[in-house]
Amino acid sequence: MNIGTMVSVAILAGLALLLASLIILMLRAFSRERKLKNFIIKQQAEETWRDKILEFSQRFTSFNHESVSQDFIAAGIYNERYALFFFPLKYGGFILSALVIYLFRQNIGLSDSMHLMAIIATLAVVFIIAPDMYLRQRKQQLTRKISQNLPYLIDLLSVCVQTGMTIEAGFIYLTKEMASFDRDLAYALQKTTDRSKVVGLSKSLEELLVRVPSNEMRSFVHTINQSLQYGSSIYKVLLMLSKDIRELQMLTLEEKVGKLSAKMSIPLIVFIMLPVAILTAGPGVMRLFYHGF
Repeated sequence: MNIGTMVSVAILAGLALLLASLIILMLRAFSRERKLKNFIIKQQAEETWRDKILEFSQRFTSFNHESVSQDFIAAGIYNERYALFFFPLKYGGFILSALVIYLFRQNIGLSDSMHLMAIIATLAVVFIIAPDMYLRQRKQQLTRKISQNLPYLIDLLSVCVQTGMTIEAGFIYLTKEMASFDRDLAYALQKTTDRSKVVGLSKSLEELLVRVPSNEMRSFVHTINQSLQYGSSIYKVLLMLSKDIRELQMLTLEEKVGKLSAKMSIPLIVFIMLPVAILTAGPGVMRLFYHGF
């Protein structure tokens, strides 16, 4: 074995060791993130597998116009007339498309029943499952957006309380002021103030938490309800809550930035280090196999 071959083997061994160490570091980071998610999930209400199956079936088979309207509002689509055409378009489009493909299957070369079933299953995913996934994704994006802008609302509400306004009057005032800043947050406030006139502010805040299920909104709702229940001073509490939410958001952002280095190592290894290793050690390895050990 000549020196060039030994150098090539050593380079390959070093790159393999480096790759293994990077994979171990990435696995440790992912394991830590998974443990953190599991800890957060354990703190929330646990659902049985039957509840999950029931929720999944109701999501795709419920024809209740009120539930569909709530899903549209939670996704940021506030025109309730669209909810009337949601299920007719979803199931009607699937049935019509499947019927057309079935009737003209000979003309488009679908004599095999397996291919026909695969296309019908694809249509079911496109027309039935994809719209609900889109609404669920928009709901998550809207929840993150409202949660990010919530500290500004808390600061303004604390100023309103400090000037002598009640919490209800502060909500009514901020509904108009927040319209130019965040349309979705202003609509959530408007919905809360309208419901508070019927069921009370505490109940309307609980409904707001259902529409925007985030940790920031949960802290805000619990703070307001505690003030309403015990009559405690809320000005300093709101300021501290706003500060804590901003610090938490900054920590989350720093955590995402810290994970970029581990995520960037994957394309670095795949697209840069492996080609360089092949080009560097390839000739020596080929000579090694050609001439024998």
